[in-house]
Amino acid sequence: MVFVKGGKFLMGSHSTEADRSDDELQHEVELSDFYIGKYEVTQKQWRDVMGDNPSYFKNCDNCPVEQVSWNEIQEFIKKLNQQTGRNYRLPTEAEWEYAAKGGIKSSKFAYAGVADKSNLDKYANFCDQNCEYNWKTESSNDGYKGTAPVGKLLPNELGLHDMSGNVWEWCSDWYGSDYYKSSAAKNPTGPNSGSDRVIRGGSWYYYPQNCRAADRSSVTPGNRSYSFGFRLARTN
Repeated sequence: MVFVKGGKFLMGSHSTEADRSDDELQHEVELSDFYIGKYEVTQKQWRDVMGDNPSYFKNCDNCPVEQVSWNEIQEFIKKLNQQTGRNYRLPTEAEWEYAAKGGIKSSKFAYAGVADKSNLDKYANFCDQNCEYNWKTESSNDGYKGTAPVGKLLPNELGLHDMSGNVWEWCSDWYGSDYYKSSAAKNPTGPNSGSDRVIRGGSWYYYPQNCRAADRSSVTPGNRSYSFGFRLARTN
């Protein structure tokens, strides 16, 4: 886990940021200190706790576990906390974005650790020339056709790997575009209810623009995909 010093930041994307969507309106948020995983949770870590490996890209202990739903992750966290005596959880959407943007060390980059798409393949695993899908970005080569072992690509300012790309990462929040634009100034946790949960960061399967730190998407909490994974957070 990496300690993240709390502070104020502009959540969302600037109006000039390429590929921004309507639900990324900038607003100031203040966060308390927290810890977040240096890496995405791996297949071995999931298997050690749960006894199985649901991943599509198997035989790679250090690759991120995928094909895990938000609901299944809650059971993983419950068992992990029982085993360790800790209070692990999913990061809130605000914590995730703050960490992806580099926290108080932020260089105000659009992506986690890098300013633009030209060098993104050194920091993020997205659908580039190795990808088999027709929306691939032919000019980039991150070296991986599917998921990459965690930590193989460069980290951001906080030393966090794969915040952009590799697998979409589940956050704790219910998704709400209106709530996001007017969320509480300190330690927001998302709407009280909803139909979808937030995922962040893009993945090996998606376009480079989905790897932006402010990019948001939503999925029903029971959904499983070979492009969905997660990392852990805790408060102390």
